[in-house]
Amino acid sequence: MGSGAALPIRTARRERPDRRAALLIDPRNGSLLTPVVFVLNGPNLNLLGLREPAIYGAGTLADLEELCRASGSRLGLTVDVRQSNHEGDLVDWIQEARTAAQGIVLNAGALTHTSVAIHDALRAVGVPAIEVHLSNVHARESFRHHSYVSPVAAGVIVGLGPDGYDFALQALARRIARPDPSSEPITA
Repeated sequence: MGSGAALPIRTARRERPDRRAALLIDPRNGSLLTPVVFVLNGPNLNLLGLREPAIYGAGTLADLEELCRASGSRLGLTVDVRQSNHEGDLVDWIQEARTAAQGIVLNAGALTHTSVAIHDALRAVGVPAIEVHLSNVHARESFRHHSYVSPVAAGVIVGLGPDGYDFALQALARRIARPDPSSEPITA
């Protein structure tokens, strides 16, 4: 026991360690670490502010990244914001989250409606993910109504613009603090 290795955190209901909670303790010195949340943005989100501002708003991806980092700081989270136009990058980052993050905020853009690979990656890693869309995809073209992400997401937020990212980070912060959603009290 004197080796300095961190002991796994166990909960009363589980026989195995809670991986998410165990990641919050630095094995080198036992100090608490800030939970990490990946904010992953898919195709065309690099064009925010230029692409259809009537639908997506005038804010840029840099503005959205700053909002997410500020929200994360306020919530005690380290937020790692990434964007790619390539499905494989998103799959790689989702898989990376398995050992490097306690939550994912995902706006997969158009890949939401087509990517079985992203669906399978989210299902495989077991990290809670919140699906976010700036616009209300249900009030747009019918091909945007189906999501391969929703069935494996902890929650879905659509149509609230950049605020949706803030709400997703709030939800993940609560979920990380209380990994068992059934223990969450209902308050008015």
